[in-house]
Amino acid sequence: MLVNLTIIDLAVVKMLDLDLDKGMSVLTGETGAGKSILLTALGLALGDRADSGYVRPDCKRAEINLEFDLSDAPLAQQWLQDNDLDDGQQCLVRRVISSDGRSKAYINNRPATLQSLQELSEKLVEIHGQHAHLTLLNNDEQRRLLDVYAKNQPLLDELNGCFRHWQHTHKELNALQKAASEQTEREALLRYQIDELQQLELANFNYAALTEEHDKLANLGEILASGQSLVDTLYENDQASVLTLLGHSLSELAHIARYAPELNEISAMLTEAKIQTEEAALQLRRFLEAQEADPLRLNAVENQLGIIHQLSRKHHVAPEELPVQLAKLEHELDNLTHSSERIEALKLQTGQLSGQYHQLAKQLSGRRQERGAELQQRISDVIKELGMPNGEFVVAVNPQAGDLPKLNGTDKIEFLVAANPGLPPKPLAKVASGGELSRISLAIQVTTANDKTTPTMIFDEVDSGIGGGIAEIVGQKLRRLSHNRQVLCVTHLPQVAAQAHHHLFVSKNNQTDITSSSVRSLDDGERVTEIARMLGGVNITANTLAHAQEMLATGLSQAAPDG
Repeated sequence: MLVNLTIIDLAVVKMLDLDLDKGMSVLTGETGAGKSILLTALGLALGDRADSGYVRPDCKRAEINLEFDLSDAPLAQQWLQDNDLDDGQQCLVRRVISSDGRSKAYINNRPATLQSLQELSEKLVEIHGQHAHLTLLNNDEQRRLLDVYAKNQPLLDELNGCFRHWQHTHKELNALQKAASEQTEREALLRYQIDELQQLELANFNYAALTEEHDKLANLGEILASGQSLVDTLYENDQASVLTLLGHSLSELAHIARYAPELNEISAMLTEAKIQTEEAALQLRRFLEAQEADPLRLNAVENQLGIIHQLSRKHHVAPEELPVQLAKLEHELDNLTHSSERIEALKLQTGQLSGQYHQLAKQLSGRRQERGAELQQRISDVIKELGMPNGEFVVAVNPQAGDLPKLNGTDKIEFLVAANPGLPPKPLAKVASGGELSRISLAIQVTTANDKTTPTMIFDEVDSGIGGGIAEIVGQKLRRLSHNRQVLCVTHLPQVAAQAHHHLFVSKNNQTDITSSSVRSLDDGERVTEIARMLGGVNITANTLAHAQEMLATGLSQAAPDG
């Protein structure tokens, strides 16, 4: 459960350090006091999108810290262990929002993504907003609620896994069947393209070596002329060759080395240079003598390069990638050649998957019908308690049209209600008023809550549009929910507030330039005064106080949370 909420510089909250307890806690206060910002802070800490508008004016950043006790949250403990974020029986969640709009998140003091926060939050907190009844009109939400109540998730996961496998196989089968109708034309084209590429002898294909050979053959005249000139310069010019000049230099150096022996090392270096020069000149001459112009070979290489460049443009690939392109075309041709076999195999596979899917769907439908009958009876009983004495709630489970597998099964789930006797049940959107929808929504939440594993449930003014004795029953239902979990409730109804184990009061301070809100826990005497304010408005009389004390008497006598 949530044991502490700390907020720093978030909107109207400058500093808040709030400890929370087991059982049912209510948050009350004047309209605009800042009750909603507490829920906003919880949402931000648990992964909602943030922007700089949440940061209190003139502050650099806002910060929200949550501390959870995980002794009643085994799924959250397992998630933390699976993601290497566990820290014993506690979990610390921290969200920091900068004034430039950037934000950072931490789980047990380790950086975390928003997706991680959202995954973890599903196992820790469930928030029911004051407009939750609007989502109730959506058929997919109705299906989800029934499946949660019926504990259908394992079966639903298996069915949807089968559906996705069938969908993938069915898509491949359709693609192959469509391609089969154009197969002859495509095969002819592929064979022609493969024949074109195979003339390049791609098994021994070396584009770099071929271009190198072409460059040499095309420039052979220049190679021979420049090479012969170099041979003359290095070796064959008796008067001024490099070899001759080195010989003269060695003779002169030998003469003066008689007087300066330290020149012998230089003489050795020049001797080595003369030997290397002579060897290089002889190798160059042998190379030139071996060269022979070959116009036919040059023409053949140029033709082959022309074909290579033409095919690379045609297939939109680099010349070096032509062997890879040939392999792709051969693979496609092989697939087309064997497509009939693949089509038959896919037909068999889709048939098997379809049979498996419909078997699972039938099982799922049976569970929905069985548990739907239980759910509709339980919700009907609750809405009667909530001021709809003639109300009848119906969970309709009907087959959808068509035989093809569908996501989440073949059933159409629809919630119906008959608000008055003698009238047939009709969809919620066509029958229920806003107040009735709020009551039905609350009835569904109360009825299905015991089947959930979330340790903390938060209700944000879900009792709007309800008053009088019905409001007291709503308070009793919420208190009953808190017997095995933590319930936080934002409310304007004194009948609901009187049922709580703990009462938190939200107030606004307008004494400074920047408005701020604070939250404090009320003792028994302060609770009487706050309930009286909620009952009587501005002028609180002795009768109002007496009424408030009477309302609290029953709740206070059972103040300790059960379990």
